[in-house]
Order: sequence, then structure tokens, then C-alpha cells
Amino acid sequence: MLEITPVTFIGLLAATLTTFAFVPQVVKTWQSRSAKDLSLGTFSILSTGVFLWLVYGILISDLPIIAANVVTLCILLVLLVFKLTFKE
Repeated sequence: MLEITPVTFIGLLAATLTTFAFVPQVVKTWQSRSAKDLSLGTFSILSTGVFLWLVYGILISDLPIIAANVVTLCILLVLLVFKLTFKE
């Protein structure tokens, strides 16, 4: 069983907040059907960095890093698909 220490709890809370900070952007982009204000370069670089954080988290077996970056990468990939799909 995984023990959630206070340090792990803080990491999970921080991961949750920073990860779900992207959700309003996904909702706004979906509703407006416009991704013109999203920078493809920024989201591509950020997605690569998040992927590398995920690999790092796996290598050191750190649950908060793994969980945060799996979810964040999924959200960023949705935004990248929107950027490539929505023409405006």
C-alpha cells in the first residue's frame, strides 16, 4: 500500500493545481472553436518538457511527478490537436 506522507501530499496537491490550470484553456478553445491565440511552438516545447518530466518521474518512481505529468501531457495534447484542427 502506498503511504501518503505530508511531503507526498504537498507534491500531489501542487501537481493537481498546476495540471488542472490548463483545463480552462481547453474549455475556452473547445467552446470558441478557435486556437489562433495558442502558440504551436510554446505548446510543442511545453509538451516535450512535460514528457521528459514524466520519464524522469518514472525513472525515480515519484508518484506526484508521474501523475501530474501523465494528466498534463494528455491535456496539452488535446490543445495541440485543437491547434492543428481548428483553422481560426
